[in-house]
Amino acid sequence: MSETPSRDDRPGASSGEPSAPVENDAPSSRRAAREAQRQSPASPAGDTESAGTSPPKMDAASVPPEPPRIPERTVASTTAPIDALFEEKGLKAPSTASRHDRDRRKSRVAAWGVFVIIIAIIGGLVGGGFVVFHTYEDQIRKVLGWEEPKDYEAGLAEGETSVTVLSGQTGADISRVLFDAGVTKTSDAFYSYLVESGEDPNALKPGVYSLQKKMTSEAALSALLDPANRQEFTAQLREGLTVAQSVPRIAEGIGLPLKDVEAAVEDPSVYGVKAQSLEGWLFPATYTFDPDVTAKQVIQTMVDRTVKALNEAEVPVDQREKILTIASIIEKEARSEDDFYKVSRVIQNRLDPKISDTNGLLQMDSTAQYPFADREGGTSSRAEELADENGWNTYKKTGLPITPIANPGELAMKAALNPAEGPWQYFVTVNLDTGETVFSATLAEHEKAVSQYQKWCRDNPDGGC
Repeated sequence: MSETPSRDDRPGASSGEPSAPVENDAPSSRRAAREAQRQSPASPAGDTESAGTSPPKMDAASVPPEPPRIPERTVASTTAPIDALFEEKGLKAPSTASRHDRDRRKSRVAAWGVFVIIIAIIGGLVGGGFVVFHTYEDQIRKVLGWEEPKDYEAGLAEGETSVTVLSGQTGADISRVLFDAGVTKTSDAFYSYLVESGEDPNALKPGVYSLQKKMTSEAALSALLDPANRQEFTAQLREGLTVAQSVPRIAEGIGLPLKDVEAAVEDPSVYGVKAQSLEGWLFPATYTFDPDVTAKQVIQTMVDRTVKALNEAEVPVDQREKILTIASIIEKEARSEDDFYKVSRVIQNRLDPKISDTNGLLQMDSTAQYPFADREGGTSSRAEELADENGWNTYKKTGLPITPIANPGELAMKAALNPAEGPWQYFVTVNLDTGETVFSATLAEHEKAVSQYQKWCRDNPDGGC
């Protein structure tokens, strides 16, 4: 079988036309050419001319044709049908870029979400740490050596104030008086200074002294030892003092015999007071008198000052004793200005038979402690005080006590007349240092607050509970 394909088999041949003659009948394919070369005698390279034979000459027709090129396929876009669909609707098809943008936006949102969660966790830790520090600040400061200094720094002294020193007062008593007057920074600063410096408090003479506020303990002692600061014929009465506590202050400040002042307060009617005692009628203030003043003149001046305050508050004459009684309880029980008005509301709520949780009993420790001469402070009543049958024990007696229990100031009088609005039936001071007081509408809430107070007392055995 011939190895030479027919023209009809070669690519590009037309089936309807005769084939053109091929010169020298040269092999028409590469295979035929190789076969012809194998059949001819081999000759060494370079001897072709000497052999008289030349390599077969291939004309254009003998060059094998190039294989037909496969036309490149046009790949249709995968989005073409989608684009066409959106174009028909007059819309724009979503692009790959926009999907990437959405992915990036989602990533950013997720990142911000993680960031917010981290911030929340950190905030919770910080907030929790703040609560712990606020609750146990004193103990933490003590352990870490961050305790606040007890004394003011030198150079801060300002203003004026009066301080009364009484016979028989200890260094601790005077230290508290200085703190109450705003002279020293803490209640035990002056006493600590006396102990550390070895100074004798007995060197201080009774009387009323002019001092400044925000003094160092050392400067306060120097001022108290200076006779030039002692005010002659001056009596200072602070809010919350009883008549029994006021009498020695009056006598020592003005230089009157104690027995004269005691006699002057026995009969309230001498001063126009229709009550069984002058309790609540000696207005708290600083008084200065002439050297020849009598004890009765002094007491009359103090009673007149109380009448003036009642008139300014527009208290009816027949309501004066009641308002002074309520105000005196507020004065003894409240610490901050806002608490004065809240305590007033508690008193009103307990006296109101429609809403009272205590069946009309005020149950105030300040009233129960009043008849006991040794009680000048503290908040928890003793069993004997709570059980005693007297006109001031509001744990036994319904309504108000039979007289005021102290001399109220103007703020307490205003609070008695204008109680705050609220449902409170109970209150307890949970920190005697700061005066923080919790007011409650129910007994269950109150008991929780009492537990908080009891814990403070355990943590502060010398705190005055």
